[in-house]
Amino acid sequence: MGKTRLAGRAAGELQPQFADGAWWVSLSPLTGGWGVLPYAVGEALPLADQTTRPMLEVVAEYLAMRETLLVWDTCEHLVEECREMAAMLLTIAPGLRILATSRRPLGMHLEEVLHLDPLPVPGEGADGAAGESDAVVLLADRAAQAVPGFALTDANRAELAALCRRLEGLPLALELAAARLRELSVAELNQRLEDRYTILGNTEAADYDADPPWHQALRTAIGWSHQLCTPAERLLWARLSVFAGTFNAEAAREICADTLVPGEQVRSLLYALVEKSILIWEPTGMGERYRMLDTIREYGAHWLRGLGEDDAQRRRHRDHYLALARRGDAAWIGPDQFAWYDRMTAERDNLRAALEHCLSASEDHLALEMAAALWFFWYGCGFVKEGRHYLDRALAADTAPSPARVKALYACGPVLVYLGDLNALEERAVECSALAARFGDTERSYAAATELRVAALRGELAQTVALAEAQLATNWRDEPLTLIPLAALVLCTHSLVAAGRFEEAVAWLDELSAACERKGERSMRAWGDFVRSQAELALGRFQQAHEHARAALMVKHRLRDGVGTGMALESMARAATATGRHQDAAWLLGLAAQLWKTLGRPQAGVPPVVAAHQVCVRQTREALGPDAYQRAFDAGCTINLDTGIANILNGASAPPS
Repeated sequence: MGKTRLAGRAAGELQPQFADGAWWVSLSPLTGGWGVLPYAVGEALPLADQTTRPMLEVVAEYLAMRETLLVWDTCEHLVEECREMAAMLLTIAPGLRILATSRRPLGMHLEEVLHLDPLPVPGEGADGAAGESDAVVLLADRAAQAVPGFALTDANRAELAALCRRLEGLPLALELAAARLRELSVAELNQRLEDRYTILGNTEAADYDADPPWHQALRTAIGWSHQLCTPAERLLWARLSVFAGTFNAEAAREICADTLVPGEQVRSLLYALVEKSILIWEPTGMGERYRMLDTIREYGAHWLRGLGEDDAQRRRHRDHYLALARRGDAAWIGPDQFAWYDRMTAERDNLRAALEHCLSASEDHLALEMAAALWFFWYGCGFVKEGRHYLDRALAADTAPSPARVKALYACGPVLVYLGDLNALEERAVECSALAARFGDTERSYAAATELRVAALRGELAQTVALAEAQLATNWRDEPLTLIPLAALVLCTHSLVAAGRFEEAVAWLDELSAACERKGERSMRAWGDFVRSQAELALGRFQQAHEHARAALMVKHRLRDGVGTGMALESMARAATATGRHQDAAWLLGLAAQLWKTLGRPQAGVPPVVAAHQVCVRQTREALGPDAYQRAFDAGCTINLDTGIANILNGASAPPS
């Protein structure tokens, strides 16, 4: 019907009326109901909260004092969840407006429902004015895209008008019909559709008694497109319906190929489905991706169920993304972290769908295994709150003692440290240690690493150093590099700096940098660069501090690690103040403040960093004076965050205040 496109156009025109912008939330890929809806809305907004508060509360607080338009696209499968969330948000945020697209109203008393009708079509006998009809305009435009040189003429005007009437002005039906004009004339297309319509009217109408009357026209267009596909194209269409969001050719081949859909033919079959307007092709920085409109996907899913393949295909989808998570788990500590970040963020809708399937089936500890294997996605790619959500659900769903449970408890560690939830971390650590004793060395190393994080989050400096050095007394240098020794090095050196043992910290940091350099690892090295900047500041080597903080900023911002980015900005501000660049320092403090607002905890609540921040603010304000400080600080607060960080990485100073 064109609901999504109309909402996009409306939101674009309305956006200037909302001081805090318009934000698009695609709900079509969501399968987890109420549990994941707040995360989808939060992900669309410019916030990356890393506190222990529920995500719904975080979203509500963000919107409370803002004038914002939210567009919730495709709500019909989440009507109850959307109604409940909308009622809460609209009560708390008087400046909020929600534009929802759905096949069903949300059922709220304050809801204003716009029933979207098909495009106007020319009436019988009005073919001479057919060019003015919206339906004919759309059909002619799409036909010109499909057939170079196609144009609306006096010779084809009547047939185009008849085609629009036959398809009752439905935009999707018109687009599918236009794709057939590569092989057929308009007159031939009309005749074929008339035959198809008669067949459908006699054989399928009983299945759709509750549908609006124009749905038969849509079934005619989709069904005829389906009929004109080759058997392999039809089967691939059905199997592709298991994807959530977008997918690439590799995933399509892994999940959908067999003797009936040979793997070597999948790419050409994808192109054929794009040509027929069944798939939408989307070029990205990570290569070509594809997606289906919801109506097309539902038709394919209907056929998949009819073939009896639905369960098998969803298991293949789950297994593919579980295997992807396992590969990412093994490869993250290595040279391809940026590529893994890009790949996993592009696949997040499919990862969620696979996790939901694991949670619904609860077989062979797969939910625990997948949630734990994705530790690098939760921790390294900026999805810590959602990671906690899935880890908690997996642990609650599968309580039997197992190595998979130990790893999931361990995977909670970095997530809970980022969220600053000491109580939950202590609980997970106690269970992890007790359970690990029943298994092998790997599980015991997970328990030791989790105990180390507890000591670090408690601020027990001596205990943290002792536990870290015990882990580093192993032969880790001779084994494949993993997160465990790298995290031990970061936590140890951070504690040494906080304890004033700077030279010891620098020695360990040199080893951390060397280990990461050999492996090509960047994320943990960037944490090392941040800690090194703290040590260099304490030792009075301010230029070195600036360079290490800048190196950390480059990596952490690329990986959308909000805490790491904020910490690097704090170090750069301190280095600027220490070298007399007070305006730069105030601007950097403003830029950092902008980021901390989205994360929810200034300086991530780390006491030494909070204390250093307060000293930096006081010194900078005293050097500039209150008015000049505030102007520079406000400039940092109001510049686009990405633009501000790009300026830093390009070597620019703070703009004049």
